[in-house]
Amino acid sequence: MFPYRDFVEDGGLVAYAIDIRNLWRRAAECVDELLRGAKVSDVPIYQASTFQLIINSKTAQRLGLTIPSSLLSRADEVIE
Repeated sequence: MFPYRDFVEDGGLVAYAIDIRNLWRRAAECVDELLRGAKVSDVPIYQASTFQLIINSKTAQRLGLTIPSSLLSRADEVIE
């Protein structure tokens, strides 16, 4: 189980991960607001609210594991 999708793309089995690209986009928006003169107290604080379940079926096969179809159907992405 990994915290970021990159690990699964590189051969890890499963990740339950935040959408890191979305968080970086939001961070850039906050910096933009600050650079335009907003007060620090007026800039909202964001917390991850969406998570993705990513499964690498190729790694499961190499490990001799069978991923239940119920889990595969719930996954946001299955890497073949």
